[in-house]
Amino acid sequence: MKTPDACKQKAKTAILLSGGVDSLVAAHILKQQDHDVIGIHFVTGYEKPNPQKLVKPSSGPVPCDKAAAHPTAAALAGQLNIPVEILDCRQAFQSQVVDYFVQTYADGKTPNPCLVCNPVIKFGTALDFAQSLGADRLATGHYARTRFDQQGFCRLLRGKDRAKDQSYFLARLPQDKLSRAIFPLGDMTKPATIVLARQSGLEPTTPRESQDVCFIHENRYSDFLMQQPGFNTTPGPIKDTEGNTIGQHPGLHLFTIGQRRGINCPANEPYYVIDMDSQNNCLIVGFKQDTLAGECLVEAINWIHSRPDAPMDVTTQVRYRHAAAPAQLVPMGEDQARVYFQSPQSAITPGQGAVFYQGEEVLGGGFIAEDGR
Repeated sequence: MKTPDACKQKAKTAILLSGGVDSLVAAHILKQQDHDVIGIHFVTGYEKPNPQKLVKPSSGPVPCDKAAAHPTAAALAGQLNIPVEILDCRQAFQSQVVDYFVQTYADGKTPNPCLVCNPVIKFGTALDFAQSLGADRLATGHYARTRFDQQGFCRLLRGKDRAKDQSYFLARLPQDKLSRAIFPLGDMTKPATIVLARQSGLEPTTPRESQDVCFIHENRYSDFLMQQPGFNTTPGPIKDTEGNTIGQHPGLHLFTIGQRRGINCPANEPYYVIDMDSQNNCLIVGFKQDTLAGECLVEAINWIHSRPDAPMDVTTQVRYRHAAAPAQLVPMGEDQARVYFQSPQSAITPGQGAVFYQGEEVLGGGFIAEDGR
């Protein structure tokens, strides 16, 4: 396991380059810190077509040919004056990320593909590729921080810019992967990153920063799902909390917990989705107060340091834009825990990630299995 002293040596460091401003600046910082930097531009098959080529947007994978892929790599290499390699991740990305996304919706849950992509693709397939190139560590443009404790364990911390902090998406990185990660932007704010890019003459090759699922571009989620092989959905009943049928939904994949839009059932106050019964193809709705839950069950937890052996007080974040709430964490088995919130939380959604913090430090994270209502 690497310690901070290892970072003082000039070792080869790989960095994932998407073409956005964050990864460009992260690579620039590594060069300034005298790392021997090599870039990796990985191809998923779902790249957004270059509008200058007038390519019709595709709902599925696009071909990975050298003529299409290399201009981006060449532009990045030219700006940074570093070698940039192309990594074809199409097969792994489809089977591990896209198929997971589709299947989770089919199961009546709401997925978070970034929580799968980071440990499996970026710090899985891409980390393996980086090591094959002779790189000891892998950097990304995430806004998060790491530090090594006196025992040599790597700790994950929130990024300095709390508005941009992305530690939530990294909570499922196990120790052997996290210890090889470098996040050069962890102590920076997004505005400072943009200023540094301008000062350094760095031009992003992507038109704008992605704010949503990277493999869905012009289509709505529902359109994308309906175009996937084997994905089927049918209309079904909408029921209230008393079990009364009050309407019909066009397909469960159009809804998520806490959603108000699209229910279209008249009432004295708006209805919200509070549950999705995929076994009976039933959408269950209630009023605003019915979206609150005081606990949840979390499974498939990655404990970054070690599994707690007793209940502990934490703050728990149940989606990316959720303000982590005070709660008691009760471990159950090796990778499950029940979380009891001090005050009920809105729209706790099965399939989404629950990440546990103590102060700035990430203790671990898993997937919400039950919302406790």
